[in-house]
Amino acid sequence: MPVRNTFKQFFQLEAAGGLLLIAAAALALIINNSPLSWLYNGLLEVPVVAQIGALKIAKPLLLWINDGLMALFFLLIGLEVKREVIQGHLSRASQIVLPGAAAIGGMVIPALVFWALNKDSPAAMSGWAIPMATDIAFALGVLALLGKRVPVSLKLFLMTLAIIDDLGAIIVIALFYSGELSNLSLALAAGSILSLIAMNRLGVVKLAPYLLVGLVLWVCVLKSGVHATLAGVILAFCIPLKTARDVPSPLQQLEHALHPWVAYAILPLFAFANAGVSLTGVTMESFTHHVPMGIALGLLVGKMVGVFGLTWLAVKTGMAALPTGANWGQVLGVSILCGIGFTMSLFVGSLAFVPGQSEFAGMDRMGILTGSILAALIGYGITAMASRKKVNPA
Repeated sequence: MPVRNTFKQFFQLEAAGGLLLIAAAALALIINNSPLSWLYNGLLEVPVVAQIGALKIAKPLLLWINDGLMALFFLLIGLEVKREVIQGHLSRASQIVLPGAAAIGGMVIPALVFWALNKDSPAAMSGWAIPMATDIAFALGVLALLGKRVPVSLKLFLMTLAIIDDLGAIIVIALFYSGELSNLSLALAAGSILSLIAMNRLGVVKLAPYLLVGLVLWVCVLKSGVHATLAGVILAFCIPLKTARDVPSPLQQLEHALHPWVAYAILPLFAFANAGVSLTGVTMESFTHHVPMGIALGLLVGKMVGVFGLTWLAVKTGMAALPTGANWGQVLGVSILCGIGFTMSLFVGSLAFVPGQSEFAGMDRMGILTGSILAALIGYGITAMASRKKVNPA
């Protein structure tokens, strides 16, 4: 499939999925602040058990969504990253410079903003990575509302930036949000990874063996103390992209099959399960507390300063050029849209502030929703004003 058609399909799915994501989050907020809140919370706490002999996985429904279904989300991210690096928009250094610089700024500055407001609280500092993320589905969904007034090159800039951002988030989760490690489970996980690599090197092109070993890998990683969603990324990197002539690419087959499920089912379900913040007893202090304030300002201000600042620096120093057909006002608007952390921020927040273990559990959601909603509204407004003249797709 031509790269342009692949990107067009990607954008259409992400944009539509982003709008569905907004609806799911709004529905969760409404239900959990209505007389049906008992039903919402009771549903998420339903125990779900899977057992084969002595192997038993028992978790509430919420954690099956966060640890299980989100592994499929990370599998899709891994597939997209591998394809883009080998033959897509990340395959040449010149294509990476501008979104890469913007992504680095968009990760570092928000973390520094959070640190500045929370450095005196060691318990709060575990949430430093929450405002680093960009929700690609949500951001592209908002950008899609402007239609053809926004050049395709700017949408591609946002997509590439968000993919690099997601890769950074994966590394952060692996390094900083793993629990106590089980040597036996890690050894079994390593054996699974070696099996996946061997199949790739031996030219296995059927998806079934990869998915079967990938399931074993997920269980081993889940039991090891390393976050289970990383199994999805590892599996993705082992699935072959290039094959002999006339043999369909296993990676692209799986990516195309998985993408609609992730965009239209998994991410909205995740949003519904994690965005239901109870507003009971909410006061001004709920917004001005250093944890939610650090997250909200990190997303809204930190992302804008980091993404726009590094983009401006890269262009002014001659390292890169602005996206074709885009102006600085549109770049500023997109920089603010990058502050829509939502899915990945909620995910990192669930790891940083575990309910029942952290005094800040739940506070992160207030900051994430506030920062993300403001970033969506302000980013859309600025991009719309800067895009008053209709542009032709690049």
